[in-house]
Amino acid sequence: MEGGKPSTQRHSSGAVRPIVLVVVAVSLVVVLFMATRVSPGCRPLLKAVYQQGLGRAGPSATADPLLGGLLSPDFDDRSCLSRYRASLYRQPSLHNLSSHLVSRLRRYESLHQLCGPGTPAYSRAVARLREAMDGHASSNSTSSSDTECSYIIWTPVEGLGNRILSTASAFLYALLTDRVLLVHHPADDLNDMFCEPFPWLYVHLQTDYKPDDRRFFCDDGQETLRGVRWLVLRSDNYFVPGLFFLPRYEEELVRLFPRRDTVFHHLGRYLFHPSNTVWGMATRYYSSYLAPAEERVGVQVREFKYARISADERYKQIISCASRESLLPAVENATLPSSASDHHQEQEQEQKKRKAVLIVSLNGDYYDKLSSLYYEHGAAAVTVSVFQPTHLGTQHSEKRQHNQKALAEIVLLSFSDVVVTSAQSTFGYVSQGLAGLRPWVLMLPVDGKVPDPPCRLASTIEPCFMKAPHYDCRTRGDSDNGKLVPYIRQCEDVSYGVQLVE
Repeated sequence: MEGGKPSTQRHSSGAVRPIVLVVVAVSLVVVLFMATRVSPGCRPLLKAVYQQGLGRAGPSATADPLLGGLLSPDFDDRSCLSRYRASLYRQPSLHNLSSHLVSRLRRYESLHQLCGPGTPAYSRAVARLREAMDGHASSNSTSSSDTECSYIIWTPVEGLGNRILSTASAFLYALLTDRVLLVHHPADDLNDMFCEPFPWLYVHLQTDYKPDDRRFFCDDGQETLRGVRWLVLRSDNYFVPGLFFLPRYEEELVRLFPRRDTVFHHLGRYLFHPSNTVWGMATRYYSSYLAPAEERVGVQVREFKYARISADERYKQIISCASRESLLPAVENATLPSSASDHHQEQEQEQKKRKAVLIVSLNGDYYDKLSSLYYEHGAAAVTVSVFQPTHLGTQHSEKRQHNQKALAEIVLLSFSDVVVTSAQSTFGYVSQGLAGLRPWVLMLPVDGKVPDPPCRLASTIEPCFMKAPHYDCRTRGDSDNGKLVPYIRQCEDVSYGVQLVE
């Protein structure tokens, strides 16, 4: 990642598609989710590291590395710098954490220690699975020694944003069903991305629902899955809202998330800690370009083939949104000569508030136009600086370096004070969720032109479940999921999707 405006590669921020159910048995290579643990005696060292690091972060820094108890203190700080340091760069969360969620996370960590890869219980479970595959035994047979060990194995689909959202969904399902989350991904495009690389019945929750697939979101479907030891999930969706359709989980979900519109905000900050490589990219860029500003505005721009719009029209939309909602200052009239002395102008410049605008897009045109606008005209009472870490041109989700740069940009967007995102972009959903901010959403174009209004303030920080099943479990027929429960409604940017609201 480079300063101001850089390279020629690209990242991934796709819109999501739907979900699917099949049973399979396989042998896998899995990676332990949890990181290296340290003894309680190392906690004073962790505290000292944070006190020393406070001065390097921005003015919004908070000294709460454990995020109100969301994170356990028992990890090796050196192996994952971002875990306990992200709070120094992000705005303090305004969304309360339930004590029940904290308790369940600690319980999950204990379960993962007991049943995860490298443990005797895991070895026995894998041995039984192999026996079942060879026809010698049942993979669902139980024994008194390890009846607590059941697994859900996540396999990635689509781009980085989709993968993050579907992983968070899989983890919540693991919490609700007392399963251990494992990740199976034989390719290397996710290596050195997160601190714990997330490395089987088969659940296909992807684009093309089969009739039986939708029963995953029904109580009788969940009853069928209860006794299954190895559940494989293949999904490109944020299917968390679908779990709220299930009466068997309703009480537990309410205890975990008294405010239903904070699910991804809390789970995302718990799960997704960038690797030291990615964290270094993000924090070096932040310190060099964004830290001096009193306010940071993140603008994420994503185009889709099914909603074409020219770069000029898209730029008009960005400017129209920023002007209409007072997100960016108006430019000065450059035709008026200044009578002030150079010294006086320098003093005025020093007294101006500094605003940094971070552009995240595959296209470099928006950076060029916006930076030229404020370079040529300036703004009254505010110094505006525009930055773009990369302009990669095309998306390559299969390449690790591209994914690393994409994740670094997600992290940088999450450091913003104000976020502008693009409709139907999973990249934007992840950024707003980690930041805990309701974004201004650039709506899809209408016939290739700027829509009216150009943007809307989202009613929730929750991502959209873009391909909800729209299924009535009682009648076994089609249904409008946005009308089943009061806290789930149609997404503002996806007419066929649903999302959690409060």
